Amino acid sequence: MRFTSHRDFARAFERALLRANVPIAYSQGFSPHPKVSYASAAPTGVASEAEYLEIGLRAKVDPAELRLALDAALSPGLDVLEAVQSPLNGGGSLADRIDIGIWRVELPGITPGDASVAVRAFLDAGEVLVERLTKQGRRTFDTRAAVVRLAVVGSDSAAADVPSEVTDIPCAILDLVVRQGTPTVRPDDVLSGLRVVADLEPPVPPRATRLAQGVLTEQGELVDPLAADRPAAVVGASSL
Repeated sequence: MRFTSHRDFARAFERALLRANVPIAYSQGFSPHPKVSYASAAPTGVASEAEYLEIGLRAKVDPAELRLALDAALSPGLDVLEAVQSPLNGGGSLADRIDIGIWRVELPGITPGDASVAVRAFLDAGEVLVERLTKQGRRTFDTRAAVVRLAVVGSDSAAADVPSEVTDIPCAILDLVVRQGTPTVRPDDVLSGLRVVADLEPPVPPRATRLAQGVLTEQGELVDPLAADRPAAVVGASSL
């Protein structure tokens, strides 16, 4: 599923809306479109456990029933985990509730020791410039400024489970927290930065998974984008 593009997912989701008989609202004009807004869509080639979108409806529905209907209408691997109703007067757009992404990046063929050396060089650098091909042409930007945390997951860490599908070669795992700004710094940009500062390059393609998104508070807590719309009893934040 990680190779499903955002456009492919958008088409699949709009078809699911029709199959689930969701009373979706449409935009005005000559070519009306379903009112679906995506927040910080994941790049092609990565997996994600924390994608968010908002939809406009023509009628009120029960969020729990909506979740079940959409989940059943989508293909396996595209799972709707939760749906909440946002108040009409709102609390800001969904995009306003997301400025941080937490990633897990597996580097098959790289030992944790080599990864630690590269991570230290990256964090010690004042800036790490990389180049990426964009719609406006090649663009150079600083990846270091966007990185809030970058660490190699140690064997004594609770997050140090077995890397997916990696059994016969060493595999370092990176814990990456990156701020989502302009331009957006993606995991592959950070890996390009590690190559720049330490010549670190996995012999096989790395695997990145987005684990969470939200807003980072001054106390270093990540607030879930849906927290404000849940019942007060379950609103909370997780610490970074």
